[in-house]
Amino acid sequence: MLTAVVFGCLVGLEAWAWMRHGMSAVALAALGAVSVGTMLLAALVVGAIGYGMISAISGWDPLRLGTEPGGSGSGRCDSNYAGACLDPDAADYDCAGGSGDGPRYVGTLSVVGADVFGLDRDGDGVACE
Repeated sequence: MLTAVVFGCLVGLEAWAWMRHGMSAVALAALGAVSVGTMLLAALVVGAIGYGMISAISGWDPLRLGTEPGGSGSGRCDSNYAGACLDPDAADYDCAGGSGDGPRYVGTLSVVGADVFGLDRDGDGVACE
């Protein structure tokens, strides 16, 4: 039983990786002895578990690689903050919904280093609360 579960997870992970690169579940099933339904179910389960674990543990969202609210496109994030990708080259950030003049705005996030943008007014490690 355990061997079947492990094999199913490995097949699902492999299928999920291939499907993320554009190969259909039907094509994958044609290449092996696994049904389309099994392939899709395993890929969805493994993908959801992996995505949930990565997001929950690190605060990093793998579906938003190198982006921030408003989309900077720089692909780099300021390591002083977790929970959002702030462009380290930006002139200033202010809390969304606050009285700041921008030019960039951000919601609630954690300060894990120096608060270079002055977003954590009370110094408790949570910015823009």
